Amino acid sequence: MRARMGSIAAKCSCSMLLTFPIYSSCIFSSKLEFRRIEQVVSNFDPTAVIQLSWKPRAFLAKRFLTDSECDHMIQLAKDKLEESMVADNESGKSVKSDIRTSSGMFLMKGQDEVVSRIEDRIAAWTFLPKENGESIQVLRYQYGQKYEPHFDYFHDKNNQALGGHRIATVLMYLSDVVKGGETVFPSAEHDGGPKDDSWSDCGKSGLGVKPKKGDALLFFSLHPSAEPDPMSLHTGCPVVEGEKWSATKWIHVGSFEKPRPKSGECVNEDDKCEEWAAYGECKKNPAYMVGTPDWPGACRKACKLC
Repeated sequence: MRARMGSIAAKCSCSMLLTFPIYSSCIFSSKLEFRRIEQVVSNFDPTAVIQLSWKPRAFLAKRFLTDSECDHMIQLAKDKLEESMVADNESGKSVKSDIRTSSGMFLMKGQDEVVSRIEDRIAAWTFLPKENGESIQVLRYQYGQKYEPHFDYFHDKNNQALGGHRIATVLMYLSDVVKGGETVFPSAEHDGGPKDDSWSDCGKSGLGVKPKKGDALLFFSLHPSAEPDPMSLHTGCPVVEGEKWSATKWIHVGSFEKPRPKSGECVNEDDKCEEWAAYGECKKNPAYMVGTPDWPGACRKACKLC
């Protein structure tokens, strides 16, 4: 993993420090791909990016998403939420924990035109290849729900088998929150200065970012040397008033493309497929359930296509 990361760092390390996109061959596979991404980022304003910290490396993009993009992701997720899980440090398996009390679900990569456009924008901003990203996870935090201090890089080997460590995280805020729900880096080199009473007590405990609809937080979990950055420790503060919706894109050192069933293969990739089909999702969400000519659906069996 370190050797692989070294080659990436040598090619793209400068981009990991930038707060705005500069085109490079490290993320574009062809001239056609370059032009497609160029069109996507033409609507992205690099002057709206704020450098929050160098230790850890963290940046905030104001108005990264439109209101309609935020609402669209919430709409896709709201009927499919499940209790959030965490990765066990020893086994790497997903387990329930009081550390993380939100509910959420994963969208499908390129699930529709809107999701694909957002994924392109993330790749352009972070300067990390689109295929290195996990599927976007949409999360809902209700009153009192939180995610206690944790790292996004892994402590077990199992979760590094596909794509290696998580190098960066893009956390997109899909809603405003009346109070609480801040993202805080308690070990950051500086705490961002004095905070007024609009911040929760948790939000005052370190370098913090308030959730604001459309904004996006980018931070790196690894140093350019590929070593984990302990200052990337972060927490999702409890919601004190209101409700918080967010969407997370974790990005790995290498490709995170999982093998998919061959087109036409009759399988359900999720235990919830039959339940979703019963609720009419085969017609409401055909791209994910049934699939497209280029991407087999996750619930073909439940949708009785085979």
